[in-house]
Amino acid sequence: MKRTGLGAVLGAAVTLAALVAACGGGAPVPEEAAAPPAADPVDPATAGRIGGSIALKGTPPAAEAVQMNSDPYCVDNGQAVPAAVIGGTNGTLQNVFVYVKDGLGNRTFPVPSTPVLLDQKGCVYHPHVFGIQVGQNLEILNSDSTLHNVHAIPASNREFNRGQSLAGVKHTHVFSTREVMVPFKCNVHNWMKAFVGVLDHPFYAVTGADGTFSLDGLPPGTYTIEAWHETLGTQTQSVTIGAKETKDIAFEFAL
Repeated sequence: MKRTGLGAVLGAAVTLAALVAACGGGAPVPEEAAAPPAADPVDPATAGRIGGSIALKGTPPAAEAVQMNSDPYCVDNGQAVPAAVIGGTNGTLQNVFVYVKDGLGNRTFPVPSTPVLLDQKGCVYHPHVFGIQVGQNLEILNSDSTLHNVHAIPASNREFNRGQSLAGVKHTHVFSTREVMVPFKCNVHNWMKAFVGVLDHPFYAVTGADGTFSLDGLPPGTYTIEAWHETLGTQTQSVTIGAKETKDIAFEFAL
């Protein structure tokens, strides 16, 4: 039977509410605030550095063409989707997250006041791999004139799924605990992926086109350094540095 009057209005309202909720809308969620900074426990007079490079053994496969036909905006404005394995210069590997896994003891580090930006531009996440500290603001921006929804799927932090329907829409999120790595996806565009390493200290880096990394300002000590790649797994090395010492190490991932 066809509904009329108040029944039809109520039915339409329920349907609209369901659609909004499915896209991550609904009642606004209060944004979390970054924790107050702690004093820096590292003496710059004795701080050292661990650096190095990530080698790739084998030839990375060609990037697969991604069909964006589900969204006309992405067809017209979409950027190249990054491949899982991207070779760098001279046989190196890009998008490796390198960080201090162990060795800092119970030191507490200041939370940066500058936010980290995760942008959605050309129907691709920028950056693809990045790092952030616990308590630091993550700003998630939609630079596209189409609907995205940012879906973080952590194991230890709080999962969230936020719809962003207009260009310029921005949300802020704060991770509450250490976790390497937290994946992001977009339920609207299944090719959109990103990964963030959440740490309680600032000693991390992501390899770029030259495949190198640098962990600066470390206090003297013995550290476990881990290198993470989204498809090639993880590797670790133990490294000891003295006061003002610099050491370079190398990792090699194989296809």
